[in-house]
Amino acid sequence: MKIQVTLTVEEGKRVIARGISSLPEVNRVMKQGILLLKGGTTVSAVSEDLVGVKLRISGRITERGAVSAEGNVEGPHSIVIRNGKPETADGHLEEIVSQMGPSDLAICGANIIDGDGNAAMMAGRFFGGEPGRILPLLHVEGVPIIVAAGLEKYCPFSLREAMSRCGRNVPDMSMGMSVGLVPIVGKVFSEVDGIYALGATHVTVIGRGGIYEGAGSTTFLIEGDKSWASDFMEYICSIKGTSPSGIEDSLKECLRCGPGAQDHLNCIYKGRMNNV
Repeated sequence: MKIQVTLTVEEGKRVIARGISSLPEVNRVMKQGILLLKGGTTVSAVSEDLVGVKLRISGRITERGAVSAEGNVEGPHSIVIRNGKPETADGHLEEIVSQMGPSDLAICGANIIDGDGNAAMMAGRFFGGEPGRILPLLHVEGVPIIVAAGLEKYCPFSLREAMSRCGRNVPDMSMGMSVGLVPIVGKVFSEVDGIYALGATHVTVIGRGGIYEGAGSTTFLIEGDKSWASDFMEYICSIKGTSPSGIEDSLKECLRCGPGAQDHLNCIYKGRMNNV
């Protein structure tokens, strides 16, 4: 049976999360091992799916640019799951990574994916703050990484070119904090992978974009057996109109720079009385 499905960016994140939650390697590590989830709205959706915990969102892209949270908010940005039980990882990420190895797993998001599947995340603070600093450590310790990233993150430029041209100190003016890029080496997992993980036999992207709430959407033609296709369509309809995952107060964006203002460079909104 063939079905045509359109997913908004936020709906796509829920499909990615549900697909990751179904992976055998994730279920294995959940039962026996260390699973590290580095915060972001896509990974927060994964955390919700696995253990019912929303994560604190720090940096994000809105129509105003690369902005942060409005204020300090309680709750974990990153969590570690041991034996199925979540713990806050903030403040001791390096210690946690030092205990991890090839039989464990980390899941993080990304802001850019190039045509070769190379990934990176934006960093608006020096070295990306604590989460940015542990990414190289994960590679050093041989920890596998799943990079949860929607199709909207795909870019026609190479990551090498993007990294060679950008940096926190490069722009003279920036909508929000100026950023650099921190590379992430891992298995990129998009909506396509999520749909396959949930049981599809074939997935094809047949359209991108949309208007109003459908802006940035992706339209798919999906194949699977009749029973599965009917159930999958019902699932997709159940997540229509979903909101971004994350601790609610942390989703409120800064207007004239948030708690990390001293580390954010070149923001055009600093000190403005009226904001774009």
